[in-house]
Amino acid sequence: MKVFVDIIHPANVHYFKNFIKEMQRAGHKVYITARNKDVTLKLLEAYGMKYFNMGKGRIGRGSFGKLLYLIYAELLTFFYFLRIRPNCVISFASIPAAHNCFLFRIPHISFDDTEHNRINRLLYKPFTAVIFTPQCFLDDLGPKQIRFPGYMELFYLHPSVFTPDPSIVRHLGVNPGEKYVVVRFVSWDAFHDIGQHGFDYESKIKLVRALVPHVKVFISAEGDLPPELEQYRILISPEKMHDVLAYATLFIGEGATMASECAALGVPAIYVNSLELGYLKEQERKYGLVFNYRTSEGITEKALELVKEVDDGASWKNKQKNLLREMIDPTRFLVWFVQDYPYSLERLRSTPDVFRNFDNQCEAGYEE
Repeated sequence: MKVFVDIIHPANVHYFKNFIKEMQRAGHKVYITARNKDVTLKLLEAYGMKYFNMGKGRIGRGSFGKLLYLIYAELLTFFYFLRIRPNCVISFASIPAAHNCFLFRIPHISFDDTEHNRINRLLYKPFTAVIFTPQCFLDDLGPKQIRFPGYMELFYLHPSVFTPDPSIVRHLGVNPGEKYVVVRFVSWDAFHDIGQHGFDYESKIKLVRALVPHVKVFISAEGDLPPELEQYRILISPEKMHDVLAYATLFIGEGATMASECAALGVPAIYVNSLELGYLKEQERKYGLVFNYRTSEGITEKALELVKEVDDGASWKNKQKNLLREMIDPTRFLVWFVQDYPYSLERLRSTPDVFRNFDNQCEAGYEE
């Protein structure tokens, strides 16, 4: 089988890296295209994955530059499909992949967990065979949607595929017993970020200044930081970031993915963003691992409360166990689904409790 995976964001590398390895181990050929966004290519190279570089995701400035890039990406994907002739295509809401799948009559299997990304969805949904979303996804996408009990972050942070490396603490220069906090600021240049907000310039400085006397601070940021915060920027290989998060006392940031990653790792997370996401709402209301804020008001006080909390982390780990108990291993599920497609799709449509028997189905898929 020839499987094509389109990577449009650094998070997508993590979503599909274990799936790619499992498919290759089973003897299938996997082809990867990737946009040169943030640390995407560095991650692929760190994991030893060959890819075709699709460019930076824009040609020029603003929305017009993104439109020009979309046309460019459509053409590149067309010629790539023409040469490879894949049997199926996997992506996280990729428009060029969806359109070319329709032209070549290839099934496009998409994942989506971002409710506010509606314009993007209008462009890829009509040309997609199936759209997998977490069960907590707020929108109804119609008959193409299949809800699964899990989060995208469990593709790479489920205990079956991830064990954090404790040596990262020493590498960071953190002393035994010393607490540290990871802070994340995003660039706000994605199409779905237009009109949204998180921290303003002054609130970033206020937060870090309040934390520093009590805890070590590491900042992960897309783009520039206020000059007085640059000294706190974390300097580490991007593939090590999940080890960093796993041993953190607290996460505070504008990035939804990192907040959800922390929930999967049993680390409390404060999410600061005007965007509302179903999986983060569930992680707050059902599991108590995330604190959602629409503005930066009250963030500093909440952060200090959690940092000063006398806790060995056991209560957060118990919350993590409650979360994991109700979730599947999505990598194993996707391997089974792709290898058995289209029969796997028929099974999902006809059997409401299919996920309850998931492990047995996947074992059968691997054996074949």
